[in-house]
Amino acid sequence: MQSVYGRVVTADGPPQTSHWAQNVWLAPRILEIRSVKDAARQLRSIQRNWVSYSFHLHRRAELIQGELPHVSAKPLEFPARPPSSPLGSWTLLDAEHVLASPACSSPFPNGVPRFVEPLEGPPNLAYLKLWEALTLLGAHPAPGERCLDAGSAPGGWTWALARLGARVLSVDRAPLAPAAAQLTGVEHRQGNAFQVRPRDSGPFDWIFSDVVCYPERLWTWVEEWLGAGKAGAFVCTLKFQGDEHYGVISQFASVPGSRLVHLSSNKHELTWMRPPDPPLQETAPSPGDRSPD
Repeated sequence: MQSVYGRVVTADGPPQTSHWAQNVWLAPRILEIRSVKDAARQLRSIQRNWVSYSFHLHRRAELIQGELPHVSAKPLEFPARPPSSPLGSWTLLDAEHVLASPACSSPFPNGVPRFVEPLEGPPNLAYLKLWEALTLLGAHPAPGERCLDAGSAPGGWTWALARLGARVLSVDRAPLAPAAAQLTGVEHRQGNAFQVRPRDSGPFDWIFSDVVCYPERLWTWVEEWLGAGKAGAFVCTLKFQGDEHYGVISQFASVPGSRLVHLSSNKHELTWMRPPDPPLQETAPSPGDRSPD
């Protein structure tokens, strides 16, 4: 049986693969409450950190959340690890019932990370999608590693990769914005990104793609790189149109060690990621880690 509460969808049975879910509530339970204070008391008895999802009864939800310990969710300074403390999610089904899950798939409130954004530099906001993907992946290019950025213009991803100290081959039919093109380690080629093939390019430590294309075409290109063994990690955006092309999801999902996620920065898209092997060394803890006030 399935029920819908705003953006929360419940289904009977064990957790299922849900690529399009921004945050999966892994251990949902229903609490019968008598008052605002009783709701907060019951939630605190389960664990400390909770964030609400409010789709109605907003004032009552706000009062309950106000009775719970404050969750410090400071913006992350990329690159950084996501918060490690358990973060539960809850919502009011009606005035007397709370749906709550102490365990969730995302470490961020309602699956939405926040980053400390640079005041100047990036040519567009696309870098936020890449930062979110790499944060969830738990890895990022190291200084000197070779990256291919396919479909790069105007250069948000190239800008972010070059700032990490990576060497970036940026390929797009359009030119890069100066903010990205002038960075150290960036080489830009104007042309069809899918013409960069394993037989005459590579190897690459990382392959990135935010190309606007049918997902099947992206898969054909990615499969060639996988078969050639000349690529390490991948971060690629699958861009869907209408109700078609979803069959390719199973092909991307079949790649060992990879995952498909719907980022908060994605629109009608999924992001496919495969981490490097071996994984990069972890970064130091971030001030974005939650801690009691």
